[in-house]
Amino acid sequence: MQPKSNSETRLNRILRNILNLGGRYILMVLFVLLLFGIILLISGKDPFQSYKDILTSTLGSPYGFSEVIVTMTPMLITALAVALPSRLGLINVGGEGQLYMGAGFATWGAITFNTLPVWTLLPLMLFLGMLGGALWAFVPGYLKSLGLVNETITTLLLNSIAPKIIAFFVFGFWHSPMDTNKTPIFVPAARLPTLFGSRIDLSFIFALVLLAIFWFVMKHTRWGLEMRAIGGNPQAAKRNGLPVNRYWVIIMCIGGAIAGLAGMAQVSGYYGVLLVNFSRGLGFMGFLISWLSFGDPIGILVTSFVVSIIVTGGNLLQLTSGIPYAVINILLAFTLFVVLARPVFFKRKEA
Repeated sequence: MQPKSNSETRLNRILRNILNLGGRYILMVLFVLLLFGIILLISGKDPFQSYKDILTSTLGSPYGFSEVIVTMTPMLITALAVALPSRLGLINVGGEGQLYMGAGFATWGAITFNTLPVWTLLPLMLFLGMLGGALWAFVPGYLKSLGLVNETITTLLLNSIAPKIIAFFVFGFWHSPMDTNKTPIFVPAARLPTLFGSRIDLSFIFALVLLAIFWFVMKHTRWGLEMRAIGGNPQAAKRNGLPVNRYWVIIMCIGGAIAGLAGMAQVSGYYGVLLVNFSRGLGFMGFLISWLSFGDPIGILVTSFVVSIIVTGGNLLQLTSGIPYAVINILLAFTLFVVLARPVFFKRKEA
């Protein structure tokens, strides 16, 4: 009877932890909604009607739900580009720049090799997009390995350079004859196929596959164990013979490649064309989602879905209630502050 008693105790402990964690997150969500409701009341709007409009427009119809998935996909991918280096203790704020470079490399492939068949052109664009993001992330990763500059600074500064490089090529070489701030529309072979008769494209499948690979590698491989060891204590990892500098460079490049994939998906799927300043802050939103979820794979999936509901519903509120989009940014900021303040609100009792 003793083994059965131990298993029941363990199961009860797991259930208690799940309920405790779920209760904490529910309280945090309610607190965020309360703060946002106060902002809406100050603006002269009905918070209950606003929340109803957000949920109805996003989850109340197949079209609204599909638009949430469309919005969620690039943010999910860029969040993974941040979460992977974070396991090594690296702070990759450069998802936005890496996304732009991936889009630029993929666009070059779409324009240069526009006569190739779809089964050749799309894999080529996928490779070029990931290559562009990886090369852009190599610079901060290499400088970090040399001990010269912190990766947070370099990735942040490179974010302002990448869009200007892309604008230079669009304005100077790639622009459409009818419009100088975008390229010609991509040929059909350069477009990602859509799914379910909606605007959801193949990049959503890419995102889910990457998420599953991220979870598997971190949980069940030697690489994941070594990465967690380096993230916990780089100096101890070095003394135990782990190639810390090599890991820093390689993982930064992989994170950049993932962000570059998001850029390729935007120009090949969402837009079908490269626009100057096409990103809506997707790299920064990915950073926000990664931090909100603490880099957990399931947390990234859930958080990106919730943020996408807020963003998609916020677009509707501008039309139905006249609420400026800046209010939605306030809601996202409240969410970040409350989640990061979790240790203050919920201190564990000392044993």
